[in-house]
Amino acid sequence: MKKPVRSIDDPEQKVPRADRPPSEGFVVVVDGHFKSEFETAEAAESSGRKLKSTYPMLKIEIYDAATRVRTLLG
Repeated sequence: MKKPVRSIDDPEQKVPRADRPPSEGFVVVVDGHFKSEFETAEAAESSGRKLKSTYPMLKIEIYDAATRVRTLLG
């Protein structure tokens, strides 16, 4: 198959990489893997708690990209 041709005028797409931590915002970390990104800590924590209630065996953390700190959800 041929790859689509991109024009010079097309803006670069920002593709999030799963192997590098983000530089801004908050991320839900599931069993050591970066998953969903959020603008606020409250949104990330809400998503993490919902996931934890459905799957209590998972280790879920909230990663703050600005301070580079992980907080374990209990």
